[in-house]
Amino acid sequence: MIGGNGSGKSTILRSLARLLKPQKGTVYLDGKKIDREPTREVAKKLAILPQGPQAPEGLTVKELCYYGRHPHKGLLSKNTKIDHEMVDWALDATRMHDFAERPLDALSGGQRQRAWIAMALCQGTDLLLLDELTTYLDLAHQIEVLQLLRELNGEYGRTILMVLHDLNQAARYADYLISISNGKIYREGTPKDIFTEKMINEVFGLECRIIEDPVEGSPMCVPIGLSGEKKKKKIISIS
Repeated sequence: MIGGNGSGKSTILRSLARLLKPQKGTVYLDGKKIDREPTREVAKKLAILPQGPQAPEGLTVKELCYYGRHPHKGLLSKNTKIDHEMVDWALDATRMHDFAERPLDALSGGQRQRAWIAMALCQGTDLLLLDELTTYLDLAHQIEVLQLLRELNGEYGRTILMVLHDLNQAARYADYLISISNGKIYREGTPKDIFTEKMINEVFGLECRIIEDPVEGSPMCVPIGLSGEKKKKKIISIS
């Protein structure tokens, strides 16, 4: 999902995860109204990582991963063989095995995000909802996380719905884009279908040119300026 600040992306994502109750309409998960499903059952089907997740101080990566197994366990039950296998698999999938015993606060930004993704994978869900997971990461760590998500989708069949601010990264890594404006869907489809100068102008108020990404072949936005800026400059130059 892409859209300007305050357009409603995070609100929609949180509503889909049952963290917010929609004012209108209903969210369905596997054909059932999500607000009528037990919390534990919802947590077995979808996992969400909100912006800036927090963990207790000193918690290690492996301890965080075991938190992801809570929907599958009783209140006081011990970790089972399946729990251990899921944690090992999640650490392998996110390439975090070497950091399993490290505290989260001793990791780099990219490593910390991979640890949270590993925890979400431990829930064993087919659906991951991610809210601006790359925010505050430098470019190298952004690409590291996005490539990991592409692997999780392609190799492990996870469906990932993610809110992204970087338009070119969204066009490069997403199979399907939903552009949001004023809390509503403006347009949706493949990046090549909807990633247009008109959409970016009307949704983001930005004049741009769309060219082909020389690496991936996906559409790429080259900003020119805010809508109307060129016209304003012409008026100033005439006067």
